[in-house]
Amino acid sequence: MWVRRKGLRWLNDLSPFQLIAIYYLVAVTISSILIALPVGHRDGVQLNFIDILFTAVSAVSVTGLTTVPTAETFNTTGVFILALVLQFGGIGVMTLGTLIWLVLGKKIGLKERRLIMTDQNQTSFQGMVRLVKEIVIVVLIIELIGFLILGTYYLQYFDPGEAYLQGFFGAISAMTNGGFDITGESLRLFKDDYFVQFINMILIISGAIGFPVLIEVKQYIMHNSEEKTIRFSLFAKLTSFTFFALVIFGAVMISILEFNHFFSDKSWHEVFFYALFQSVTTRSGGLATVDINQFTEQTQIFMSSLMFIGASPSSVGGGIRTTTFALVVIFVLTFARGGNHIRIFRREIHPEDLNKAVVVTMVALFVCFSAVMALSITEPFTLNEILFEVCSAFGTVGLSLGITPGLSSFGKCVLMLLMFLGRIGLLTFLFSFKKQDKAQGKYHFPKERIIIG
Repeated sequence: MWVRRKGLRWLNDLSPFQLIAIYYLVAVTISSILIALPVGHRDGVQLNFIDILFTAVSAVSVTGLTTVPTAETFNTTGVFILALVLQFGGIGVMTLGTLIWLVLGKKIGLKERRLIMTDQNQTSFQGMVRLVKEIVIVVLIIELIGFLILGTYYLQYFDPGEAYLQGFFGAISAMTNGGFDITGESLRLFKDDYFVQFINMILIISGAIGFPVLIEVKQYIMHNSEEKTIRFSLFAKLTSFTFFALVIFGAVMISILEFNHFFSDKSWHEVFFYALFQSVTTRSGGLATVDINQFTEQTQIFMSSLMFIGASPSSVGGGIRTTTFALVVIFVLTFARGGNHIRIFRREIHPEDLNKAVVVTMVALFVCFSAVMALSITEPFTLNEILFEVCSAFGTVGLSLGITPGLSSFGKCVLMLLMFLGRIGLLTFLFSFKKQDKAQGKYHFPKERIIIG
């Protein structure tokens, strides 16, 4: 035991951000082994290493981009393995790890709480274990309800065994925003079934809006009227407002851009559900009720921008996150009006949070631009197709124009890196390089102005 601890002693010197990155790499490794098991494959299916690794990264990051057709590759056992990996990636490595420790009766120490805080993008140690329990309970309850509703409803489409298998996997894929499907056609099979679309939109929103928001909503619903009034946090208010504003704006813009094209012969209710579902799924869902190739390039570029923004912090999604986008927009508007302080919902934003938002946005733009440039050199696809794929990978969305299987090994590696960064978050990635500088902040150099703009 001493030798084992001595060999792993270097882990104690790592920051929580570095440990989170390592834990997700370990999760990818374990998932690759599970996905590679022949017992989970259909007869005659043989996967090469790069496709196994790509599927594992896509599942752990709950993206949904695939280089092989899921329905034709995995049998029932493989579907359950993939669902397990999606669940693991969606809830979070540290959340499930902590739950296992609690079940085993282990004590959750300060270091473990710091890791949970980092993994869930929290700013305080307080209530980390309670947060883990509530996240798991809320997610499992929503998935169970989704499974029962979809599985029962699918009886009109499939035989009982297939119906509940589709409901089981569909509920997990939608709630975790995994984007995988075992229908072979995503949700295009249900393009005229608005009930299936509605349930899937509810599941996608539940996974993408952020676990803290779900928990606050649960507390509000279960609140006793005789107790003290519950007030929603600034995070919940800003996240919810930005999330649904983007959904509405996205649906309106898609309707306008496709009004004289794909929607030209569609009824009003078809336009409404097509536009709304595609707007919701760009948050991080990855499921689709239409072949995105049928949309115009303008719509595809617009959807790329929505995927770049992604879901909310402490959710199953990636991208720069909705709160980051909101703070940058508010900062620009405030600066244009000559203001010095960022205020919203009668609260003032901490300068450190604003700095983080600007840094994340700039780094994300640089990362995605670099990826687009690299793939435009190595891959035989249009710039629009590459941009769409890059934003989908970074936002851990999973929508595609169909070029994923045709990418070179280098192109697949680039997308895997983007999916990994999108899942762990750019702040975790940047802070993994952070070094402790004891002298920092103890002295300052003379200040001097420079010309800007």
